[in-house]
Amino acid sequence: MRSISDRLICVEPMTSITLNTTREDHRIAWFTALAVVIHVAEGALPSPLPGVKPGLANVVTIAVLLLYGWRLAAWVALLRVIIGSIVVGTFLSPTFMLSFAGAGAAALALAAASQLPGRGFGPIGFSLLASLSHMAAQFWVAYVLFIPHPGLLALLPVLLSVATLTGLINGMITIWMLKAVYANRS
Repeated sequence: MRSISDRLICVEPMTSITLNTTREDHRIAWFTALAVVIHVAEGALPSPLPGVKPGLANVVTIAVLLLYGWRLAAWVALLRVIIGSIVVGTFLSPTFMLSFAGAGAAALALAAASQLPGRGFGPIGFSLLASLSHMAAQFWVAYVLFIPHPGLLALLPVLLSVATLTGLINGMITIWMLKAVYANRS
């Protein structure tokens, strides 16, 4: 009988695999990496309410939406949640489920809003929509899966107010960031 080391020596070398990536793939990777760094750093900030964060990583998502469209923005938002949860150790936990539901709802709302005719939303409008959609989905998941108690409904106005405030602030940050990007292009 051959030992394990004999079998390991006989293993054929793997052939290299080449991935054909596009410029769009590279954009998604870079913006997702930026959003994950912000997401992880944001987790270290103190929070006035448990689980409530300013959502600064969503600035990246809104900027990507405005610069490259909703498909890339959806990829960045969803990958940020998945990778960020793996980095901080919450993957497939209740925290992940809440975050993923929020990001998914925000991505769907942004996709729908970006398809509206006319001028549509600007950075603040998109940010408000994403923030409120995110909070509403998180609340619904929390209520249905984790705390199905009517007392939880008393928190909804507070949470939606916080989402409105953070959505406004993040929209203004997005405007400032986009102005800086366009100023550096000239």
